[in-house]
This record gives sequence, structure tokens and C-alpha cells, in this order.
Amino acid sequence: MPTIHDDEFGEILVRRSRLARSMRVSLTSDGRMRVSIPTMTPLFMAKRMIASSRKELRKLVEAQPRLKLEDGMSIGKSHSLHVRQGSAVSVRRSGQQIIATTDGASLDEPMLQEPVRKAVLAALRKEANHYLPKRLAYIAEQYDFSYSSVRFSHATSRWGSCSSKGTISLNIGLMNLPFELIDYVLIHELAHTKEMNHSDAFWQIVESCDPDYRLHRKELKEHSPSI
Repeated sequence: MPTIHDDEFGEILVRRSRLARSMRVSLTSDGRMRVSIPTMTPLFMAKRMIASSRKELRKLVEAQPRLKLEDGMSIGKSHSLHVRQGSAVSVRRSGQQIIATTDGASLDEPMLQEPVRKAVLAALRKEANHYLPKRLAYIAEQYDFSYSSVRFSHATSRWGSCSSKGTISLNIGLMNLPFELIDYVLIHELAHTKEMNHSDAFWQIVESCDPDYRLHRKELKEHSPSI
């Protein structure tokens, strides 16, 4: 299946279909973007459509199901969410705890959900900034990779991406994953600095750094990058 590499959306799968009457974009179960096009449509037309539809495509990505918030849940590696009963609704951080005080309102209600989610994002971003750049640099040095910079995001259905200029983007939701899966994602994106596709050569690079990558790839599909 041919692919298009986009600096914002990463690798985009291209599926040619005899039944397709027009170009259509969707997301796969593992968060990758896929564009379906009629069989005879030139690839550059798909690239042009993606370039002219960025606003709509961002909305598609952002509309993915979010992380379900629950009392007592772990947030990242060192934070947790706790619900307390009170006379007024409020959300605050106390050390490594996010405390949501509610007068009976559910965590699913917008008046509480949005401030709680904002606190969750702040906690994950703090952890990501502390851990991911150091870990990425360590793996890059260990396996002789080179990249230009690293940045963080959360409004995406992808765990990470690597631009043609060597900028690696990482979802702060990575901090919700086991450490071995975090490493797999970092290795995956670093491998793209040498192979900007998912060819056999790419997977050989990944395997040389992570011999259990097939298992890690399978396990990663059980988690969602949406926050």
C-alpha cells in the first residue's frame, strides 16, 4: 500500500479502490490516517487534498474518543485522580494528586470534565518534559540515530511522528504506557530518521533495537493515544 509522508500527520496510508467515487480520509484502529482514492487518481491529487483540508483533518483527529476519567485512576507514572464530595465544584493539584471536588456532579459533565482534563494534560506534559527528551537522547546515542529536535502534542490520535526534517513529535499520553512500549514508540520514530516509510528496511532497523517489537507493536494497539 503506497504512503504519503506529511510533516503534521506523519505517514498517511493510501488505499486505491475501484469502488471509490471520490477521495475520503479516515483513521485506522492504530491512529494512522488513511486516504481512499479511485484507482486511476494520481498520488499528487491526494497530497493536494490533504494540504488543502488541514483544518478539517485536525477536527477528525481531535474527535477521537478521549481517555475515560475515573476516581482513583493513575495519571502517567506518578500522578493520580481523586474525587471528593463538597459544596462546590473545583479542581486543584496537590503534589502529585489531581483532586476534583464535586457537589454530586459526574466526571462526565462538561463543568467538571474540562477542568479535570486540563489538569490531567498539565500533569502528563510535566512528566513528558521530564522523561521523554532524556530517554529519546539516550536511545538515539545507544543506537546511532540523529534527529533535529523533539516537540510534544496531545491533540492527535498518534503516539508520535517524525518529519522529513528530523523533528520528532511525541504524544504526552505516552506517559500512560508501560516503559517498554514507550521505548518501542521512541525507537519507531527514530527509525524514521533513516527510513521514512514502513518498508522491510525500516522494520529491520526497529528489530535491531527492539527484538520484541512485534509483541510491543501488538500490545500498543490495546492502548489509545487520545487523552
